[in-house]
Amino acid sequence: MIDSNIYKIEKLINLNVSRETLKDLEDYTKFIIFKNKSINLISKSTEKSIKHRHIEDSAQTIEFIDKKDIKICTDLGSGAGLPGIVLSILMKRKKPVFKLIIYEKSYHKSIFLKEMTKKFNLNSEIHQKNIFNERNLKTDVIVSRAFKPLPIIFQIAKNNFKNFKYIIIFLGKSGKKILNDALKSWEFDYEEKKSLTSQESMIVKISNLKKKNA
Repeated sequence: MIDSNIYKIEKLINLNVSRETLKDLEDYTKFIIFKNKSINLISKSTEKSIKHRHIEDSAQTIEFIDKKDIKICTDLGSGAGLPGIVLSILMKRKKPVFKLIIYEKSYHKSIFLKEMTKKFNLNSEIHQKNIFNERNLKTDVIVSRAFKPLPIIFQIAKNNFKNFKYIIIFLGKSGKKILNDALKSWEFDYEEKKSLTSQESMIVKISNLKKKNA
């Protein structure tokens, strides 16, 4: 029996999500809560609101991900797999060629992520590596949720990736100021979307990133 609360996701992101996909998201939610007893995947205080606070919050980025020019998505500091695993589950039946790459330096979290990708038969690579030590990476889109501040994400994108098209990042109530501050040192185009799970937050898709000359 699928928990009816998970069906809010289908309405939230306005997609024709299959019952099988919803069941996968429900099972994934339960795995996070169970594993959270032994390793710190999410804050204990957010367990009761996990579907809204974490699953739905991650799922809403699908509007930026489900595009023809995106086949590879790289999630930085994925932790429990948010948003990467959620996006991969949503895309599995829509675009089988969609590939998820995760960088998570924690051994225990990486093991959990590998278990999840095997459990849900996702097209993915899990790297238990420090992203700062990697070079010449290639992807279509970089996603980051609660990993590092925007300027550091920009530095990773330019220094560690050989090719990327977009960066998708979650910003809080200071999002506008963060973007304006970043524009002092960087040139970029961006598309913002108000978060559907928090009135004070936004999701931002960044493209054409270039470092300004000093």
